[in-house]
Amino acid sequence: MSLFITIRLLDFIDILLVSILLYKLFKLIRGTIAFNISMGIFTVYLLWLLVKALKMELISTILGQLFGVGVIALIIVFQQEIRRFLIMLGSQYKLHRWINFEKILNFDKEQEKAEHSEVVEIIVSACKEMGATRTGVLIAIQRKANLNEYVETGELIQAKLSKELLKTIFFKNSPLHDGAVIIHKNTIVSARCILPVTDQRTLSPDLGLRHRAAIGMSEMTDAIIVVVSEENGSISIVRDGQIFRRLNSEDFSKQLYKQFEEE
Repeated sequence: MSLFITIRLLDFIDILLVSILLYKLFKLIRGTIAFNISMGIFTVYLLWLLVKALKMELISTILGQLFGVGVIALIIVFQQEIRRFLIMLGSQYKLHRWINFEKILNFDKEQEKAEHSEVVEIIVSACKEMGATRTGVLIAIQRKANLNEYVETGELIQAKLSKELLKTIFFKNSPLHDGAVIIHKNTIVSARCILPVTDQRTLSPDLGLRHRAAIGMSEMTDAIIVVVSEENGSISIVRDGQIFRRLNSEDFSKQLYKQFEEE
């Protein structure tokens, strides 16, 4: 019988993939309530191992039953994080570039590019003017993921996108200014929408509710979110949980074009 353990190349690949998966999971829940819950579960698991080793039958049985339904409980507790993780896989690794039905069906990319250009120009121009007057702005631009559940929280508009309409909606005395505008292609779909607020605890304390809602929305969907600060008029772009802050007009335009190109 051989005394040596055979290690194959596939074993190294297996270890590498598990390491990447654990790192991505840690990065996803770091600084959130989910991280504290994970630490609590790990502590209970260690306690279970300890009472089993000490042969404390009653508490060992109770904890054993608890972990017996652990998978279902974890799915319920971490449903938002699981959804966020799957979205991250789809967006960060650009899987739709490999499975792109639009390319298969040969959709007109030139027309789509022209629409993107028009949308970017209108949003940049409107946000520049609203930033100068320190008007608070929160815009979510739909990409691949459907945003209907957030559209339904606001007032349905279904109007062609224009600078004047955006400025009217976000005017501080407008009944629609408090909340987010959701845009799909070149249409303002809904206004005064409620977006999910991130539960990250490591964010800069100077980030207000608009920025936190933008980050939360970007964690839940693949939308591009634009924020104009009411305090200082600075412009930010958020996508995939990443925020680009204090952009000047030129950088804002370039970054917004870049986000549209990175589908």
